[in-house]
Amino acid sequence: MKVLVTGVGGQLGHDVMNELASRGYEGIGSDIKETYSGIQDGTAVTTMPYVPMDITDASSVEKVLTDAKPDVVVHCAAWTAVDLAEDEDKKDIVKAVNATGTKNIADVCKKLDCKMVYISTDYVFGGQGSRPWEPDCEEFSPLNRYGETKLQGEQTVKAELKEYFIVRIAWVFGKNGNNFVKTVLRLGKERDELGFVFDQIGTPTYAGDLAAAILTVVDSGERDAFVPGIYHFSDEGVCSWYDFTVKILEVAGIECRVRPIETKDYPTKAVRPPYSVLNKKKIKETYGIVIPHWEESLRVCMEKL
Repeated sequence: MKVLVTGVGGQLGHDVMNELASRGYEGIGSDIKETYSGIQDGTAVTTMPYVPMDITDASSVEKVLTDAKPDVVVHCAAWTAVDLAEDEDKKDIVKAVNATGTKNIADVCKKLDCKMVYISTDYVFGGQGSRPWEPDCEEFSPLNRYGETKLQGEQTVKAELKEYFIVRIAWVFGKNGNNFVKTVLRLGKERDELGFVFDQIGTPTYAGDLAAAILTVVDSGERDAFVPGIYHFSDEGVCSWYDFTVKILEVAGIECRVRPIETKDYPTKAVRPPYSVLNKKKIKETYGIVIPHWEESLRVCMEKL
């Protein structure tokens, strides 16, 4: 089986490529840069086949995918700078990447009759309430431009394809790229005290765990056990950003006081949902996936940093 992965310069694309290699699949990485631009950590992704592709350019997407002839496209590429996306001068490019770029890929997947895995987000929901969000819930109310454009991508994939797997994720951290864990480690070494919100609740997700789950889905196609649809994935457990911060510093052995603050006292350009816990029952039962607790996976990740 041949799998093309977009966004391999980011944290999830990096781990998906390495997971492909570990399972013996043929993987082709892609991103907008001329050559692989992720961390040079000596893992498989750094030497696997790579092709540059601008997902906002329909002709670029058609040429790359048609030449590669993949069985599956795992679409990790996205604009993920949530606050920067709110700037008026970024409005068009955010939509071009997250919505138009996704449509370009879906259109060619349809022509080639190949499966598409689309990475979406908890931000398609407004985060009101206290019950984990179900994958089949359609009470969409994104609070920011990132969530709006990722939802547009979802709707395009559903409209264009039958063989699709949409997975909404939350609070991702990993070895490659910028993420919350790396930010906390840096700030913890620089400052005596940090303040993080305790009234935004969700579940951290290790990119390595997510990559393994995605490849379990890809594997299912080899066994004629692929079940298309919308799914949710995160690690197990629930916490606030404050709790997450405390645990990161504890595992790292960094002495730094962490002060719990309310969202209203930490204004950001983009509004975040207050409750982002995702119900993962569907993906666990459909694909037999066993998901570790976020604290366990945090330790695994930090050993690699």
